[in-house]
Amino acid sequence: MYIANDNRYDQMPIRRAGNSGFQLPALSLGLWRNYGNHADIANSEATMLTAFDNGIFHFDLANNYGPDAGTAEETFGQIMTKDLRPYRHELVLSTKAGFSMWPGPYGEMSSRKTLITSLDESLKRMQVDYVDIFYSHRPDPVTSFEETAEALADIVRSGKALYIGISNYNTEQTKQMATLLRERNVPFVVNQYSYNLLNQEAVTTGLLDELKQDNAGMVAYGPLAEGLLSGKYNTGIPSDFPIHRTNKFLFANGTDQVVTKLNQLTELANNRGQTLAQMAIAWLLHDPVVTSIILGVSNQDHLISNLEALNHLEFTTDELAKINEIVNQ
Repeated sequence: MYIANDNRYDQMPIRRAGNSGFQLPALSLGLWRNYGNHADIANSEATMLTAFDNGIFHFDLANNYGPDAGTAEETFGQIMTKDLRPYRHELVLSTKAGFSMWPGPYGEMSSRKTLITSLDESLKRMQVDYVDIFYSHRPDPVTSFEETAEALADIVRSGKALYIGISNYNTEQTKQMATLLRERNVPFVVNQYSYNLLNQEAVTTGLLDELKQDNAGMVAYGPLAEGLLSGKYNTGIPSDFPIHRTNKFLFANGTDQVVTKLNQLTELANNRGQTLAQMAIAWLLHDPVVTSIILGVSNQDHLISNLEALNHLEFTTDELAKINEIVNQ
């Protein structure tokens, strides 16, 4: 029987979204690509429990996560029932709806029917009665934001979610949705957005400033840019590299320029006593608006290595300036 580490909260910084009661570990575990069917359940279980033993009490999911949509939630549900049920009151569980999940017009986007139906199905797969945070996974270009906001408000009133988040909403969309949710007294707390050392659009477009004004936080996904910042590609990036849609602009001028940046950043990281991946994670946390970072690790070793980023979170003014110089060259 699993018994959690008594010292699990000793080393993990806990960060707050604005001045709300919503708090997350600085590092969270995302169950997107590496969990679900086709994944070894024993490895998934070991990674999740190692995360919790090290203070990661937030597990991030979505209805369509897994090699096959829904299977990551099913895997989580098995491990929740077997190991983590006694700790449900400590856990923050999140899921989302918006990307393609089932056939027909209600299988994606953010209509009232889609959001409410999807959450009901997610709760069954996760084997829980409620989630701590439910996200509109992407803005719906057709459905009015008012309808989406009202559906999210009703979800909170139903008790099936405690807090509301949005994901992939740009600065203006965030401002609009935050206003609508505030008018409905909905606890909007975070926007989950693609953000990493190489992709700083969250800063340059004013999104972080907008979230600060909204008394909300950022949950950064893709902190290593699909592995570009892992240190594996310092000698070259293959032509079939699976770059995420939000980071495709990085290759606009070819990959050689990116490789040059990776090597320069690695040198700076080594001078700090860190790997490139560890510095990239630490850098994201230098702004207090970033409430948590979603780690997409596939095993315990990668997880432990990422956790070591917490040993050196401070940056000098010169280091921050040098990073900006490298990234923007």
